[in-house]
Amino acid sequence: MWKEFKEFATKGNVIDLAIGVLIGGGFQSIVKSLVNDVIMPTVSIFTGKIDFNDMMFTIGGASIKYGSFITNTINFFLMAFCVFLIVRYVNKINKTIEEKSKEFNQKLEKEHRFFKKKKKVQKEEIIIPTTKTCPFCLSEINIKALRCPYCTSIFEDSHEEFLGEQLKIEE
Repeated sequence: MWKEFKEFATKGNVIDLAIGVLIGGGFQSIVKSLVNDVIMPTVSIFTGKIDFNDMMFTIGGASIKYGSFITNTINFFLMAFCVFLIVRYVNKINKTIEEKSKEFNQKLEKEHRFFKKKKKVQKEEIIIPTTKTCPFCLSEINIKALRCPYCTSIFEDSHEEFLGEQLKIEE
C-alpha cells in the first residue's frame, strides 16, 4: 500500500495539481484584495458609501450577513472571469504554437518528399554509355564497334562484356 501511495504522490499529475492549488490560493488572495480594497469601495461610492460587508439583518437572535454574501459573490465572479481570461490567453498561445508547428511540419514534409522524389529519380536514371575509348589510340568510338575507325585496331571483346566492365567501374 505504501508503494501505491508513493507512486500516486510522485506522479506528475498530483504534483501539478498541488502546484495549481498553491497558486490558486495565492491568486484568490489577490482577487479578494482587489474586491475588498478596490472594487467594493468604488461600488460604495456610487451606492452612498455603503460597505457591503457590514450589511446584515437580524431575525430572532441570528444575524444574516447578506453583504458578506454579495462581496463573496462578486469575488467569485471576478476570480472566474480572471481564470477565463488566463485560459483564453493560454489557448490562443497554444493555437498559435500549434499552427506554427503544423506549418513547419508541412514544410518539412514537402522538403522530404522533394528529396525523396529526387533520390528515386537518381536511382532510376542509369546512364548506359554509347561510346567507349579505344585502348590503342584513346579515341572515342561507338560502343558496338569491333574495330577502331581511327587506328583500325581490332577489338577481341564484344560490346556486352565491355559494357559490363564499364558499369562496374562507374559504380
